[in-house]
Order: sequence, then structure tokens, then C-alpha cells
Amino acid sequence: MQKKFITNLAFLIIINLLVKPFWILGIDRAVQNTVDSNGYGLYYALLNFSLLLNITLDLGITNFNNRNISQNMHLVHKHLSGIIVLRLLLAAFYLVLSVSIALIIGYKSLELQMLLMLLFNQVMLSFILYLRSNISGLHYFKTDSVISVLDRLIMIAICGALLLYRKDEFHNHIEWYVYSQTAGYLITVCITLWVLHGKISMQRLNWNPAFFMLILKKSAPFAVLIFLMSFYNFFASIMIERMLPDGAEQSGIFAQANRLLDASNMIAFLFGGLLLPLFAHLIKKKQSVEELTKLSYCLISVPAILLISSCMFYKYEIMNLLYKHHEVESGRVLGILVFCFFAMSSNYIFGTLLTANGSLKQMNIMALSAVVINILLNLYLIPRYKAVGAAYASVTTQFFTALVQIVLSHRIFNFKIDYKLLWLFLLFSFLTIAFTYMSRYTNVYWLNALIIAMGASMLAAFALRLINLKVIAEIMKREE
Repeated sequence: MQKKFITNLAFLIIINLLVKPFWILGIDRAVQNTVDSNGYGLYYALLNFSLLLNITLDLGITNFNNRNISQNMHLVHKHLSGIIVLRLLLAAFYLVLSVSIALIIGYKSLELQMLLMLLFNQVMLSFILYLRSNISGLHYFKTDSVISVLDRLIMIAICGALLLYRKDEFHNHIEWYVYSQTAGYLITVCITLWVLHGKISMQRLNWNPAFFMLILKKSAPFAVLIFLMSFYNFFASIMIERMLPDGAEQSGIFAQANRLLDASNMIAFLFGGLLLPLFAHLIKKKQSVEELTKLSYCLISVPAILLISSCMFYKYEIMNLLYKHHEVESGRVLGILVFCFFAMSSNYIFGTLLTANGSLKQMNIMALSAVVINILLNLYLIPRYKAVGAAYASVTTQFFTALVQIVLSHRIFNFKIDYKLLWLFLLFSFLTIAFTYMSRYTNVYWLNALIIAMGASMLAAFALRLINLKVIAEIMKREE
């Protein structure tokens, strides 16, 4: 299983590194630089509003389905058509509920128009993720990897053309950005259905209320968990936009800093998506998950430490390189917010493990506590420190959830504490910070100096065997 993880992770990371960083740091950044801060800030706040109630689109079905199909692959033929009908009903409920709440909290006509398209985009994206859960649940990981970047490839082509030929008009038309996303999602849904149809025998869509209730009952714990985690992950930008007189601008500043975190988080998200079916398969067969957990944690923690150190010492230079407005303000936010990445990376490993095990009660208690902590911190910090305050609240919340999930995993799976590994990580962190700090005092251009420091840090990771190439080579030689 470790061999399957490494080979598919390598392919998944390569294909995503070729596409998604270009989307976020190329297209999305270009859009953000083309439109004014207020326009993008409003878009970002509305986008996060559309994500808040996203759980009603899915109600945990995707995660439940991924785990269930991984353990019972024969059920995909039986469940697919019924779940598609159920998801159409949930989409209608999501749209009605979201628009109703938007009207209550005071969104006006132009805001509602953009919000409607963003809501429709979420419907399409959620449907893509569900279809992909069947593909990955059947362990067609390479096919799933290609589909994972398909929507972005289409959006890059459309947005790239608009920015190239209609850039001046784009300044006042952030909605063009939304429409290009709509086209990308719609085309990807059609292609994914075609691919899935070629791999399984799809039955006719059917109306089966008893089946709907069964699936909703089984997926309910997943739904509660996803809703709570989405709440404390996305609510900050909405609170900023609604609570402050310059809320749209501050939300835009927060979005600029968070964009780099989003780009990095896409790689961490890949770990979770790949590990869920693998963990579920191992747990079903009552096999140990400790080695796979340790391997994945080392592979994700090393780049997390590199990113944190880079943004600690070069936050202003990075923001100045990426954006044209509010570089200093967003740099301050980035220097704080980047610490979330280490905690979130841990969450994608241990949270995925606990989800695969079905430890949803403990996870939901943790997530509810995190929501309370996050709201209280934001209510206190945002009026005083604006976007910077929201960053502090996010870091505190993410580290709380990471610590709880690590403790839960240790207790449930009886993991042995590897004190040697902990000391090696501390030493690696110290060396990385030292290399990055010293790079600031060279006569080399800052970007070249940072690359050299990161290269030296990677050599340290190999020397300390946090990434053990010999062990990885041995795993690759195994027959599975």
C-alpha cells in the first residue's frame, strides 16, 4: 500500500504542480491585479459565503462514498444512479437556502447576481468531487489525478484569452472571472460522467426515498464534520467584509495573503484525497496504518517547514512580487497566516486517518469547539487588528484542531511516539530557519538567495533522513 501511495502521489503532485500553481499564482493573481481591491474583495467574500453552506450540497456523501466504495467496490454500480438523484435534490435545497440567507443579511441586486453564479459553480464542483470519489474509491488514481486538474486547464484557457485580449474591460467585470469558472466546471462534469460510464455499468436514474434516507443517515456524521470545518475555514473573510467600514478592502488584503496558502494547501489536499481510500482499505483488512501515516507525515511536513521559513523572512518581497496593491498590509497577514499550513498539513494526515476509521463523534466535538474558538477570536480581533486579527484567529484554530487530531490518532491506533523523529524535525526546523535568515544578508538577489537556502534545507532533510530515499526505493521494489 505504501508503494501505491508513493507512485500515485508522485503522479498526482506532478500533474497538479504543472497546472494549479499557474492557475492561482498566474491567472488568479492576474485577475486580482487587474480588478480593484474592492471588486476582488467582494468576489472573495461572496465566494466564501457560497462555501459556507456548501455542506448542504453534499451532506458528507462524497467522503462516505469514498470510504464505502474503497471497502466495498461492488456497491458503486448499485449506488451511483440513486445518489445522483439525491444530489440534484440537495442542490435545489442549497440554492434556495443560500439565496434566502443572502437576502436576510442584506446583499443587493448586483451582489446577488454574482452570488447566484458562484452558487451554481459550487453545485457543479460538488458534483465533480462526488463523481471523482467513485473513481478514486475504485483505486483508479491516475484517472482521478487527470480529472482533478481538468477544470483548471479549461479555466486557464478561457481566462488567459480574456486577460490577453480584453484586459482593459476586465477591470470592471469581475463577473467574467466567475463565468469562466462556470464553463470549466460544466465541461468537466460532462467529461467525468463519460469517463465513469466507461469504467462501470451505470443504471438508470431512479426515485427511491428509502435509499435516499439510508445514504443520508450513513453520511450524516461526515456532513456535520465538513460543515463545522468549512465554517471556521471560510467564515473569517465574511466577518471581515461585514464587520469593518473598509470591509471589502480588508477582505481583499486577507485574500492576497491567503492566496499563497491556498496554492500550497492544494498539495496538502492531494495527500488527504489519496490517503482516505488507502487508509480505509487497510483498516477494513485490519492491517497497520502506522508506517503509511509516518511516511506521509514526513513527506508533507518537510515542504511545510520550508514554506513557513520562506514567508517568515521574505513575506514583503513575495507579496511585492505577486501583487500591485497593499503589498505591505498583505505581507503582515502572510507572515502570520502561513503558520496555518503546518497545522493544516497535519490535519490532512491525521484527520483523514480518523475519518477513514469512522471516528466521527470525536472529530465533530473537536470541530464544534474549533468553531466556537474561531468566532470568539474573530469577534475580538477583527475590530482591533482587521485582517491581521483574522490571521491570528485562523492560526490558533488550526493548531488547536491539529493537536486534538494527533492525540486522538495516538490513542485510537496506539501509535508509538517516535522521539528520534521529533528531535530530527526540530533540528531540521532550526537549520531551515538559520539558512533562510542568513540568506537575507548575502549580496545575492533575494529570490536567488531564497532558492539557495531552500536547496540547502532540502539537503538537510535528506541528510537527516526525514525523506529517506533508500527506504522509498525499497518500497518501490516491493510487489503488491
